[in-house]
Amino acid sequence: MLRDPTLTINELVSKGLAAEGFDDFRPAHGTIGQHIADEGSRITELAELAQMSKPAIVYLVNDLEQLGYVERVPDPADGRAKLVRMTERGVRAQRAGREIVVRIERDWAELIGREDFDTMIDLLGRLHEALWPDGGESPR
Repeated sequence: MLRDPTLTINELVSKGLAAEGFDDFRPAHGTIGQHIADEGSRITELAELAQMSKPAIVYLVNDLEQLGYVERVPDPADGRAKLVRMTERGVRAQRAGREIVVRIERDWAELIGREDFDTMIDLLGRLHEALWPDGGESPR
């Protein structure tokens, strides 16, 4: 039951981003974009958060870098390492994606009723807390 809304959100966000001028941003790219910290993230961190292999993350980061959404910069904590961080274009796409999700949530609340939608969000929050009681990041 959770798979269908997730797939639909991915499709609607992709279509919305395309309409906003980010037509080269694919759903797989969102796997990276949702996990990059503001100050940047290492490839290994992104792989862990996305629950993907390091080569798969490198492939996606290379693609996003070529498209101008992310850049690699030196890690100030370790001169040998690189951080992946959003470019201005990436930040704009991320902001647009968040706005699209807000609209989707509003539309779905109208579709099933605000009270039921709020209950669903509350229950999903409780499920998240039960699955990750230490407050850790869920594997999204």
